Amino acid sequence: MELITFKLILVLALFLLALTIAAYSTWAERKVAAVMQDRIGPSKAGPFGLLQPLADGGKFFFKEDFTPANAERFLFILGPSLVMFISLITGAVIPWGKSLNIGGTSFDLQVANIDVGVLYIIGMASIGVYGIMIGGWASNNKYSLIGAIRASSQMISYELAMGLALLSIIMMTGSLDLKVISESQATGKLWGLFELDGMNWNIFYQPLAFLVFIIAALAETNRHPFDLPECESELVTGYSTEYSSMKLGLYMFGEYVNMFISNAFMVALFFGGYNFPGIEWVTQNWGENAAGILSIVAFLTKTIIGILIFMWIRWTLPRFRYDQLMHLGWKTLIPLALINLMITGAVILAFGN
Repeated sequence: MELITFKLILVLALFLLALTIAAYSTWAERKVAAVMQDRIGPSKAGPFGLLQPLADGGKFFFKEDFTPANAERFLFILGPSLVMFISLITGAVIPWGKSLNIGGTSFDLQVANIDVGVLYIIGMASIGVYGIMIGGWASNNKYSLIGAIRASSQMISYELAMGLALLSIIMMTGSLDLKVISESQATGKLWGLFELDGMNWNIFYQPLAFLVFIIAALAETNRHPFDLPECESELVTGYSTEYSSMKLGLYMFGEYVNMFISNAFMVALFFGGYNFPGIEWVTQNWGENAAGILSIVAFLTKTIIGILIFMWIRWTLPRFRYDQLMHLGWKTLIPLALINLMITGAVILAFGN
């Protein structure tokens, strides 16, 4: 198999995986909410309501596609399209598993193995805010515009804290390459004491950076308690108020794809990426392909657990006020990230990597 053929198959598989997980995240969200509120949740469309996402997707296609008379038509369409496009291409640099050996050739399970994968994801996340801002402004609706402005200020604020948290990981590993960061967590001595196979994760060394990162990730994806840009009680549905049919569906699916990619990014940075306990033993005794397949399963399992935690947080915590949201970002998370960065630098200077 040629490299370009494998990459095309990988791109298609990743595209379908992202859409499938986004669709069934809506089902899982409703099931999690039902469990926490002593309800049943989706139960009519197929066994356990498993066909509900397909029914919802079909409904989006057949609903009336309405465009306000005073809206900027081109930008009104561009907004949700940009959000969905940016959400999907962000996953191109994430290593989804160890390499597979096909026909004597080893293939990396990563669409684009670039040296600055961390910067690529941060850059794409920064561009994603334009889709929300453009859609809110083009709607020519005051609720949409306020929601778009909230989203812009919120994402910019929390990107700073997220970037500072990432610097601690970059200082430890000495690389911006997500493949290198994942490999650095495969083996080693935990705190220089215990030899680990596949469990030398960065979360054990950078718990404060992880705490800052996960809070910033919740804010970046507009999840509770940071859903101020689409706050129903104040702004109807914020930047998406004027949207209907599949354009509204693109905004909604883009949010769930963002949640999936954010958790995958978090797994690669803090939870060993595709590494799992005993990965070196599996590679040596069962072969490269067995380890590769199990590494994909391990990566997706960690990612899905992260998504479920995001949902648990949504149905547990109340929404922040906007001043509380900005206070947390600027006066709490950024100082914490800076303190963690100084401690990391001091430890590296004293003891080395």
